[in-house]
Amino acid sequence: MPVEEEIDQFEEDSTHFVMYHDGHPIGAGRFRILDGIGKVERICVLKDARQLGAGKQIMNTIETYANQKGIHKLKLNAQIHAIPFYSRLGYTTSSEEFLDAGIPHKTMIKTI
Repeated sequence: MPVEEEIDQFEEDSTHFVMYHDGHPIGAGRFRILDGIGKVERICVLKDARQLGAGKQIMNTIETYANQKGIHKLKLNAQIHAIPFYSRLGYTTSSEEFLDAGIPHKTMIKTI
């Protein structure tokens, strides 16, 4: 994604997560609370790190953080190709397909 698409008005109101391996960032994500629901956003993992379980570890860390903040419902907008990954983590699809930055997505939710 171009940086212009990634940086938005919610940067300062979000909690950012970065995962490192051997001192190098390999994945990231952000979390914010929106109307009492945790919004998981900007999840990304370097292609070479995906087989290490980095995405699952980032998501688990964000879910633990949300739970500690008293948030028990999470939602995210998943790119269509990532839906199987989020489904394996317990997220269910809750919307029709829509475009975000020209990429097809569906909203997914999970109660933790």
